[in-house]
Amino acid sequence: MTRKIFWDEPYRTMLDTVVTQVNGEQVQVEATIFFAFSGGQESDHGSLAGYPVIKAEKLGLEIVYTLAHDHSLKVGDPVAWRIDWARRYRLMRLHFAAEMVLQLVYQLRPGIERIGAHIAQDKARIDFASDVSLAGWFPEIEEAANELIARDLPIVTDFSDVQAQRRYWQVEGFARMACGGTHPRSTREIGQVKLKRKNTGRGKERIEILLLDDLSVETLAGESSG
Repeated sequence: MTRKIFWDEPYRTMLDTVVTQVNGEQVQVEATIFFAFSGGQESDHGSLAGYPVIKAEKLGLEIVYTLAHDHSLKVGDPVAWRIDWARRYRLMRLHFAAEMVLQLVYQLRPGIERIGAHIAQDKARIDFASDVSLAGWFPEIEEAANELIARDLPIVTDFSDVQAQRRYWQVEGFARMACGGTHPRSTREIGQVKLKRKNTGRGKERIEILLLDDLSVETLAGESSG
């Protein structure tokens, strides 16, 4: 089974590994730092052995990567991962920003149903089943989220079920949530958040989450790139 290094070392941008399976354009490896679309978080961008990854997808507990049809990789080949760190870091920050907002909405509107979510590099969104606009709660949600960010609280991640590869994040005194995405070490790294409402149809409310402050992406990668 592919070892998912991105969970334990989400700041790592390079990794040496070995090809374990090749099926035409599809390749599997012994270990990976390349996140595949899951839980609304988009896939990383990057390369394997210099070949750009066209697609990354989860198949059960495995991850399969699609490369160009003319790649020359074979089972047993030593290869190196390289990922787009700027994109990864934006996705990490927006992912956790969205999950903070989600938990705050749950606290303000008990019983509300989340019906969708998407984390892209420019913004995140969460969709709720609601006939009432949520915009009136935005100032309170933004204030609470930015207070959590300013407190520089540790974001703890771990397995809730190792065999099933189920994971969670937890911020002490705030919330714990099942999630298999990648996350920053601390709430401080999120930077200031801003919310926007988008009306996508009757009975559906969409909250868009934007980041107003961009931290240095180079310094936080640090020695984890090795």
